[in-house]
Amino acid sequence: MDFAAHTRVHPPFGAFPTMERLCGEDSLEKRAHLRAMEDGIEEEHGGIDERILGYTAAYSGFERYLSGQNLFILPRTRSQLESTIRRYSTDAVHNAISKSRSTFSPGGYSRCMNLAADSIRAVLDTADNAAYLLALHSPQDTTAEPNHRMPGTNHEAPS
Repeated sequence: MDFAAHTRVHPPFGAFPTMERLCGEDSLEKRAHLRAMEDGIEEEHGGIDERILGYTAAYSGFERYLSGQNLFILPRTRSQLESTIRRYSTDAVHNAISKSRSTFSPGGYSRCMNLAADSIRAVLDTADNAAYLLALHSPQDTTAEPNHRMPGTNHEAPS
């Protein structure tokens, strides 16, 4: 699959389910993910295809974030969001490596991780994706009720 021939294409917002909003059918991430699901992450001549794995890891990081799986500390800033998705993509890379019978060429792991990080950054930088993802798992606004404070302190009264 020639990834260099493809450009980043994103569908109009609100037109597709969430994953399609982030990584549309023609995106590098989606194409790599489909290829990895069908054919694995190995190259024809042996070894791990770092491009396939890097883009797949980015895709998997977004999928995991969208699901809310293991999301205990909610990101509140773009930097925290990117860090969370990068951790998820690192997990995806490690899981794929553990299942593979192949190895990276020298420097392949670093190139794969850099590619995943660049891909995540590019998706977050597209339109309002970062704001959309932050809002998706944001804490619910609890200020709808009056704020009851204990007299003489800055602490809230127990409910």
